[in-house]
Amino acid sequence: MDEHRIAALFARTPGLTASKVRTALAQAGDLAGVAALIGGSWARHVNARLLDRDLRWLETSRAASVICTSAVYPAQLADTADAPAVLYVLGNVGTLAASQVAMIGARRATPAGLASAHDMAGDFARAGFAVASGLAVGIDAASHEGALAAGGTTLAVCAHGLDMLYPRQHRALAQRICEGGALVSPFPPGTPPEKWRFPVRGRVLSGLALATLVVEAARDSGSLHTARAALRQGRPVYAVPGSIRSPVSGGCHELLRRGAQLAESAADVLRGLQRVPYKQALTGAPRPGLRMAPRGAPLDKASEILLDALGFEPVSLNTLVERTGLPSSGIASLLLALELAGRVAPQPGGRYSRLS
Repeated sequence: MDEHRIAALFARTPGLTASKVRTALAQAGDLAGVAALIGGSWARHVNARLLDRDLRWLETSRAASVICTSAVYPAQLADTADAPAVLYVLGNVGTLAASQVAMIGARRATPAGLASAHDMAGDFARAGFAVASGLAVGIDAASHEGALAAGGTTLAVCAHGLDMLYPRQHRALAQRICEGGALVSPFPPGTPPEKWRFPVRGRVLSGLALATLVVEAARDSGSLHTARAALRQGRPVYAVPGSIRSPVSGGCHELLRRGAQLAESAADVLRGLQRVPYKQALTGAPRPGLRMAPRGAPLDKASEILLDALGFEPVSLNTLVERTGLPSSGIASLLLALELAGRVAPQPGGRYSRLS
């Protein structure tokens, strides 16, 4: 039995996890032995015609099936309980190994929430992180779009087989994601997006990421399941605060009460990630537009102009726009880069000051 068929068998074996495969591998010696070992118990009801159909789809779609014993299976996910035995991937398989931040939130998001997700995803991308989300409408889509607009990489973890797409209106977005990133699913082709599969998707999403950021969420939001999964996995969770009158802020406020870290900008998350000792941490190369130079390294002209405009007293973003003539989005990115390089520091009231 070749590895592709073994992967298809593992993916369709109920209850089979990565940890169970590794345990069986220690006993059986190789994957063929594991397939034979589980064939008499978990997998005896797997339909051979389904396996043949799965293999035909893999061949025609050029998708990949990644077994948990593969060198390209993400180490970050492998460290979690109940990690899937197999991942299906459409797009760049190498994206699985990227340092990732998961961004999740409300489907019925506010315009302010969508703008925040878009901008913060762009900052993560410019800092060299891949943005992982769930391809849903609302915050998920804004996060994918923000990463792509910044020239970054993004992954979409799906709650269905990759031979279909949900929601359908995101077909063009999914295609753009695949051009540099990937669509990922723990489910074999033909699997519909049933309600119980979304928490499974959430565990994979948080398991892939170094940290999970909730931008907007109601108190009964499915995003909270993903956030709780991240906490169980020992990963930091960040939440963006909102208005006490907004129905899509209650979930974020509940997370903050329960120990999530407050995030007013991408910089809050990035500062925390520099102290995270996970296997995938900080492996991504910084992208053009956000130069994270070490202290004392030469700065580009725009950064020097911004430092001169800062002076030695805390100033606001609007003041910097007036002093430099640079767009606010560009100044925000430069400030983030300078902060990570130890050249500036955020101050109360949304102001920044220069560090000597």
